[in-house]
Amino acid sequence: MQVKTTKAAILKELNSPLIIDEITLPENLAYGQVLVRIHYSSICGSQLGEISGVKGHDPYLPHMLGHEGSGVVLEVGEGVSMVKPGDRVVMHWKPSNGINAKPANYTWRGAKLNSGQITTFSEHAVVSENRLTPIPDDFDMKIAPLFGCAVTTGLGVIKNDAQVKIGDSVIIFGAGGVGLNMIQGAVMSGAYPVIATDIHKNRLEMAKKMGATVCLLADDKEGLEAAMKQYSIKGFDIAIDNTGNPAVIAQAYGITSPEGRTVLVGVPKKGNNTELYTLPLHFGKSITGSHGGGTIPQKDIPAYIRLYKAGRLDLDRLITHTFKLDDINTALDMMRKGETDGRCLLEMI
Repeated sequence: MQVKTTKAAILKELNSPLIIDEITLPENLAYGQVLVRIHYSSICGSQLGEISGVKGHDPYLPHMLGHEGSGVVLEVGEGVSMVKPGDRVVMHWKPSNGINAKPANYTWRGAKLNSGQITTFSEHAVVSENRLTPIPDDFDMKIAPLFGCAVTTGLGVIKNDAQVKIGDSVIIFGAGGVGLNMIQGAVMSGAYPVIATDIHKNRLEMAKKMGATVCLLADDKEGLEAAMKQYSIKGFDIAIDNTGNPAVIAQAYGITSPEGRTVLVGVPKKGNNTELYTLPLHFGKSITGSHGGGTIPQKDIPAYIRLYKAGRLDLDRLITHTFKLDDINTALDMMRKGETDGRCLLEMI
């Protein structure tokens, strides 16, 4: 390959800062692999969960991270037909058209460095063909990473999992990057009211700008009761949890109507269980987990780009902070503390 080494952020140990270092790329691309020069990567809350071991023991350490980015294709391996050198692409974790290639064989400090079919916390990445979707040549590469997860998951949950209809009452727990897009999607779908809750006031201010009818701090039970009374809501049609907090999950389930839908997007730490009274599930109430909003990248990304170009999606102010790769740990700390309103972006160029 024309690129031999690159700079990357590496997770060596759980609950530790990422290590920024030079890694070695494989000598050749395998079947279905694509070499991408990354321009931008955004940081999803999922990466905070990976670093903290939310799913338990991590058998793949050390490994690379990141699942939403933008870049330009430099080289393609055998069999690749969906992208070609020079294409500008969105990098996404949900499989799309094309080959599901094996993970790349990176090395770091003389040993194997693990990765999945896609990683984006690096200046270059070897990515599976089916994790790339071409975008127009004139599309802003700084906005494009949001279509890798934040936009597609947020809108996908509203469209596919929650199946929001005109007039549905919706409450969204957690107004981070994905939650803010859920708010936009719910408003576009005709939901009313759309209530947003979060533990951080600054995120609620952003939620209001994105169209939320009511914004409440997570512990404001009186405010929630008042809002439900104001809008004549005995139980919400739809409750969506982005927090992964067992207590919040129970609350979301508890305040939906007898035929209401609870959609779980956030993932609790392994071992943190939720107790629910399940009888209502036999009579129309439902609770379900979401896997990326059921997104179909090759179909949904072009559609959402059209919405953005038409001014229907407000994504420019969703990016609130931009960092260099060397400063990724600062970005992660700010996200943990709730000091970021929307999405943090890593600039690689």
